[in-house]
Amino acid sequence: MTGRFLSLEGGEGAGKSTQVRALAATIEARGATVVVTREPGGSEGAEAIRSLLMHGEVSRWDARAEALLFAAARADHVEKVIRPALAAGHWVISDRYLDSTRAYQGLAGGIDDAAIMALHAFGSGGLLPDRTIVLDLSVQEGARRAALRDQGFTDRFARRGEDFHHRVAEAFRSFAEREPARVRIVDAARPPEAVTAAILVELADLLP
Repeated sequence: MTGRFLSLEGGEGAGKSTQVRALAATIEARGATVVVTREPGGSEGAEAIRSLLMHGEVSRWDARAEALLFAAARADHVEKVIRPALAAGHWVISDRYLDSTRAYQGLAGGIDDAAIMALHAFGSGGLLPDRTIVLDLSVQEGARRAALRDQGFTDRFARRGEDFHHRVAEAFRSFAEREPARVRIVDAARPPEAVTAAILVELADLLP
């Protein structure tokens, strides 16, 4: 069986983790082995970097430092987890991947997309998912859901202002417009089961 690489993207509170679990269960029910992972993180080295990125004051790192840290974490993640799983014929589903860096540090943070892609080419060999699903949700609703989920324990990125998160949402939509073969938008405002069904439609050509 040929392995496939999928990523789920979106703003804060969009339901990525819920949909990753649902998607993994569906693909496993069809006979494939699924490796569920996340970014930043997924490997021992990348998880260590995750703690540096997610905790502390919002101003702890600027966008340039964040982009470098994300690239380093992703390089280890790809080398230690993603490529071996794909080589073994497994499916890989990642809760966030490169497009989050392009959105958060890129369009929203002011780092040129070409610079982020160059870091990705160097660190991770340019590996892209076979399909990326962007869960699209209003910034206000995402913030409401995230607040209920986090119970006050928010990370550095969730604590950024509304204007920042609007720019993140715009970035994800622009990726779908520019790369329609890989990046698909799914309305995440619906009940979870309806969102899962819509994701499966966008993956129909890849699913086992």
